[in-house]
Amino acid sequence: MAGPQCCSNPPNINPSSGEGTVDQLGGLKAYISGSPHSKLAILLITDGFGYEAPNLRKLADKVAAAGFYVVAPDFYYGEPFDWNRPLQDWLKDHGTDKGFEDAKLVVEALRSKGFSAIGAAGFCWGGKVAIELAKSNLIQAAVLCHPSFVTLDDVKGVKVPISILAAEIDQLTPPAIAKQYEEALTAKSEVDSYVEVFPKVVHGWTLRYEVDDEAAANSAEDAHKKMLDWFSKYVK
Repeated sequence: MAGPQCCSNPPNINPSSGEGTVDQLGGLKAYISGSPHSKLAILLITDGFGYEAPNLRKLADKVAAAGFYVVAPDFYYGEPFDWNRPLQDWLKDHGTDKGFEDAKLVVEALRSKGFSAIGAAGFCWGGKVAIELAKSNLIQAAVLCHPSFVTLDDVKGVKVPISILAAEIDQLTPPAIAKQYEEALTAKSEVDSYVEVFPKVVHGWTLRYEVDDEAAANSAEDAHKKMLDWFSKYVK
């Protein structure tokens, strides 16, 4: 469930981008944006290109501006994916199972700081980690953007409100699979859910867009708004 589309259109990594700061949380370096006085936190679980991607940090700042304390950890320990290494080899060292264990430590650290409600958004690789959190009742809500590695059984096991934002052009979570997710979630009347397939966009579109491409940027903005609306509704 990982292929070339997973890593297409890589960002220009910039460790100085964003309005926030880099600090330690839960044993990981993390990009942090927003007021520590908020009681509401959002965990952004990145795609394979990691927490120094400018569009990711721009999104973190946008979510922070809505009143959340936003944390985007470095789940790859300074080794985001690059094309100098085969993807499958990189995944052996940076599996989503380890990502889930690390994410639990970050959530625990946020709880210890007094945050009363936590949401998680996962992008590509991060989608699998986010849904594991949603299955474990460790968070209050989840949003998956063009997720990878997520199974139908994962979706059936979700315990908190979840939104899945999928791409029409996606080999990893094609529209037919997104439809299966929607049907499984609709059958779980006890869990609020939302699934949408965005037309004419490709896997990775919410983060790996060119800012000067108006159509691509607008599609990403639309997804960002729906993500933020979901968190505003359920992380409170």
